[in-house]
Amino acid sequence: MDYTVALLLSLLQLLSVGTAPLPVEVEEMKSQVKWRAEQLVVRLDRDFQIPAGLTLSPSANELDGPSSIVAVLEGYNSLISDTLSGVSQVKFEISSLTGYLNQWRQTHCSEQRPQPLLLKELQLLQELFVHTVSIEALLRVKEFLILLLKNLNHLETC
Repeated sequence: MDYTVALLLSLLQLLSVGTAPLPVEVEEMKSQVKWRAEQLVVRLDRDFQIPAGLTLSPSANELDGPSSIVAVLEGYNSLISDTLSGVSQVKFEISSLTGYLNQWRQTHCSEQRPQPLLLKELQLLQELFVHTVSIEALLRVKEFLILLLKNLNHLETC
């Protein structure tokens, strides 16, 4: 009888320590991220005219849970020059999205991700070509958000 109580208490402790976020919490987070990302893509389409002929090299960004998404979006946001016309609201919305995801990550995940190499390359070019890098960063944010919207299930993993 004493073993049964001890076993049940041990099992209860394991369940309370190692529980994952509830499916409802995950769905709410995904819904919030989806809404914010869609709004940001609409704003980028509406507010920024992309020069004709501008193409991007393939992106090396990966969706590998909230940590990588936060790292990518924060990196691109830091590359967008404040001197670019109409960019303050976009930067605010990117910060809001990354803040939301970062808070989720801190509550539900423990892993940190390094900054992708593409961001490091763009940071080196930023001093020489401020507006060009800003436009590319805006395009890459849009591209990344569209990828995120197509793969919201990646938010479920840490």
